[in-house]
Amino acid sequence: MSALVIGAGNDLRRDDAAGLDAARLARAAGVDAREARGDLSGLADAWSGTDRVILVDAVRSGAPPGTIHRFDATASPLPAVFARGSTHAFGVPEAVELARALGRMPRSLVVYGIEGSDFAHGNGMSPEVERAVEKAAARIVEEALHA
Repeated sequence: MSALVIGAGNDLRRDDAAGLDAARLARAAGVDAREARGDLSGLADAWSGTDRVILVDAVRSGAPPGTIHRFDATASPLPAVFARGSTHAFGVPEAVELARALGRMPRSLVVYGIEGSDFAHGNGMSPEVERAVEKAAARIVEEALHA
């Protein structure tokens, strides 16, 4: 059974569109993929009834733009890299921990973070992030369909 992919982000905040674009690429490859924008407090509802979830979002940790981070969030909280510089009112770490506290975690939750550099208002991602989105999407599709 394949995993559900959820891409988080904001198309109007440049590199913050990385998660959305990765989800779109996964969907085009035949994976069940959804998009989440703004307040992410409803993520547990989005993955309700799903055993395997792959969540992807842009991050800002200080690593070089385009760096792809991967974390297994099933057993432990996400590292601080996901809490810095989020453009979401209620971000990925908070949504995951809320789901954990409410007993609404999927059996498997993998979170990909694509390192961004430009989160200003506007369209279009930086070239490093665009390349990373393609690489991350390929990894996500492989993991979603074959893990």
